[in-house]
Amino acid sequence: MRTLVLNAGFEPLAVVSFRRALMLVMNNKATVIKADAEHPIESTSEFFERPTVIVLTRYVRIPFARRVPLTRRGVLRRDSQSCGYCGKAANTIDHVRPKSRGGADSWENLVACCFRCNNIKGDRTPAEMGWRLLVNPRMPSGPSWFAVGIERRDEAWEAFLTPAA
Repeated sequence: MRTLVLNAGFEPLAVVSFRRALMLVMNNKATVIKADAEHPIESTSEFFERPTVIVLTRYVRIPFARRVPLTRRGVLRRDSQSCGYCGKAANTIDHVRPKSRGGADSWENLVACCFRCNNIKGDRTPAEMGWRLLVNPRMPSGPSWFAVGIERRDEAWEAFLTPAA
């Protein structure tokens, strides 16, 4: 079981094991916001709810620049595992402007792509194929993109990961 850790300002920071979360709570470094009452933790002398979301009592400054690292998994996640050309399930990524033509490995030049579209397109541009992109490839933003280990989400976390409108 995993626990979402929120900074004191309620922005997602990381996902940790429930044991680590429980230690943060027991050491008064965090407070439980949401707990799983169906799977409690019992010791010989105490009973604890299993934390699913905790918030740190002190604000933690993030030392790194807020740039989302470019990964294959990140491109697929950004495009919701849907092909940027036909909309079907994607299992590969494609350079919009092919690398053979100077296309960069960047958020703006990569899209999720199904195997079929990737093979048909080859080293051509979408314009040469008469295709148009269904997505606007750009670096993702939002608090959930900076939290470590957030790729596999838990339903209990959704209210804390979606930006307020």
